[in-house]
This record gives sequence, C-alpha cells and structure tokens, in this order.
Amino acid sequence: MNRIILNETSYHGAGAVNSITAELAARGLKKPIVFSDPDLIKFGVTKKVTDILDKAKTPYALYSDIKPNPTIENVKNGVKAFKKAKADCIIAIGGGSSMDTAKAVGIIVANPEFADVRSLEGVAPTKKPSKPILAVPTTAGTAAEVTINYVITDVEKKRKFVCVDPHDIPVVAFVDPGMMSTMPKSLTAFTGMDALTHAIEGYITKAACEITDMFHIKAIEIIARSLRDAVANKPAGREGMALGQYIAGMGFSNVGLGIDHSMAHGLSALYDMPHGKACAILLPTAMKFNAPKSGTKYRDIARAMGVKGTEKMTCAQYRKAAIEAVEKLAHDVGIPPDLKGVLKKEDVKFLSESAYADACRPGNPRDCTVADIEKLYKSLM
Repeated sequence: MNRIILNETSYHGAGAVNSITAELAARGLKKPIVFSDPDLIKFGVTKKVTDILDKAKTPYALYSDIKPNPTIENVKNGVKAFKKAKADCIIAIGGGSSMDTAKAVGIIVANPEFADVRSLEGVAPTKKPSKPILAVPTTAGTAAEVTINYVITDVEKKRKFVCVDPHDIPVVAFVDPGMMSTMPKSLTAFTGMDALTHAIEGYITKAACEITDMFHIKAIEIIARSLRDAVANKPAGREGMALGQYIAGMGFSNVGLGIDHSMAHGLSALYDMPHGKACAILLPTAMKFNAPKSGTKYRDIARAMGVKGTEKMTCAQYRKAAIEAVEKLAHDVGIPPDLKGVLKKEDVKFLSESAYADACRPGNPRDCTVADIEKLYKSLM
C-alpha cells in the first residue's frame, strides 16, 4: 500500500502570489504572521508579498528571526511571536529555512504538548493539523511547500534532526518564478542540485512506487534541462526549476530519501554549509555507492539527464553515464567536486554516526553501516 499526501491547493506560474488574499478570504483567515528571513526582507523580496497584503488592507505581523539552518531557538521565538500577534495562520516566504521554521511553529501552536521541538523528531505522533501555512517559495530546491518534512538544527548537540508529520504540510503553495528571480547564481545552483538530489534519491529509495516514480523521473528531466539557464537567470530556466523542484517534492515527501541527505544534514549542522551545496557535492558519490541496488533505474536517470543511446548500453555503461551526467551538470553550475578544506578528519566518526542515525538513512536502497559512511566521507577529502 502507498500513501500519497499533497497540498490542498497550489498555484503555479507568474503572478501566482497575487492569489494570496483570495485564499485567505476563502478560508476565513484574518490575521497572518509572515515568516521570512532577514536577507529576503533586506533585498525587498518579502515586500512583493506584503505589498499585496497592504493593498488588500490585510493586517499582518512579521517574524524574521530565522537562520539559514533554522535552530531550536528560532522555533521557540517563532511560537512566542505567533501568540503575541494573535495570528490565525502563517505566510512562509523563503526557502526551506522559513518554511521549516513555520512548520515547526504551526505544529507546536496547534499541539502544545510538543512544546519541545526535539520531541517531534522522526515520525511525530501529533493529533491536530498545524495552524494553516500558506507557502511562497523563493528558492527552487527544497520543495518544503509540498512536503511533510522539516529539519531543525540542534546547535547544542551540533546536529540536525528530521521531523516527518502529515499534519505539517502547507494548505496552499504559491509557486511563482517571479519570487525566485533575485536568487544569486550560487544559491540557484545549490538549491537546484538539492532538487535533483530529491528526485534521484526518491526515484531509487526502497519505498519508491509507480506513482512517485512518475513524479521523480519527470522532475529529473525538467531540472536537467532548466538548471543551467536558471543559474544564468533566464526566465525559461527559472520557470522550469520552479516546476521541477515542486514535482520532485510531490514524490520524495511520500517515499523518503537516502544517505546523501543523511550525510548532508551533518555537514550543514557542523560546518554551517548550505544544505543544497552539501547534497550536490555528495550526490555522485552516493550514486556510485547505490548503483549495485538501482536495478535498471540509472538507465532512466541517464535518459532523463539527456544522455543519448541508453537503450544500447550495458548496465555498467548506463550507470556510469547517469553519474557522469550528474557530475557534468554539477560542474557546469559551479558545484565543488569534493569536501577538501571543509571536512576535518577528526569529525568523520561523529558525522558518520549522525548520518547513520538520521531519519533519511533507512530509505537508502543499499543497506550501509557506519563504516561504509565513513569511507564515503573520506573519499571526498
């Protein structure tokens, strides 16, 4: 049996954000609190949405104590801000950081018995849906607007933890490429490769099914043809990535991920590395490790990545071709090929143990040990 959970409603394309006030009114929501990070406020991205609220005379509060890798403290302060504002919903504007913070806050406000966000790690046994979240992504990568997952950083323990809860999915997503046009090249590349990682890991994960395979293979195809143009800030590339990352989210949210993400979480927590960058660097290495358990799926991945003649290739050839196509895309958009100068030898054991304990690891198609993960980290030093 497969369970598929998606948004109640999503809007796609240029001008999608203009439907926010109509959705608020239709749902009887009168006092949103806007969650957005300081940089988006500074560079006027958040204003694209708050101007719409102002024009409609919709009262709102603003919360911006959100770090790139959101912390337990950000969540605690967000809960206080929500209550102080007497809000009835959250408009989350940003990438995974804003939306993950919003999910944690929305869940805790609705389920106060989980006031300690650490208690939500893993599959959370909450009873009530989150306070309504309306999500406006400004990056094309995390797909947090359509997933049932969020990730919080425990600064004290130097680790990230994953929370999985069907109650946290935003009720509405506004996937507007115009909200993504100000992303710098590096962030566009990192988040885009994160989306590709979602699609590839979701396609080969143990829980993959025909429904999610349909989403993932299409997402790989769209991302492969769009990411280079998105990094160059071409409209067609932005539009493609906005759609591709969302489709990938429709899939992996329902079947999980693998060791790439479990290993990336530790790198982000320990070194404050952008999550998408960590995923991108790890992706070819994780694909090589998982190749023996991928069946014929690397043929599909290679074809979706634009490789010609896959039908005439041997298993070894199309697996190699799929990995090389990913490496070429990563190189073209400026992803470093390894972790030299970042990963410290003394941290490998801690990172490997953290990755093994991570909620994403069990979904990996190839079973692994802590020692296996250590070898993968060391291969990138």
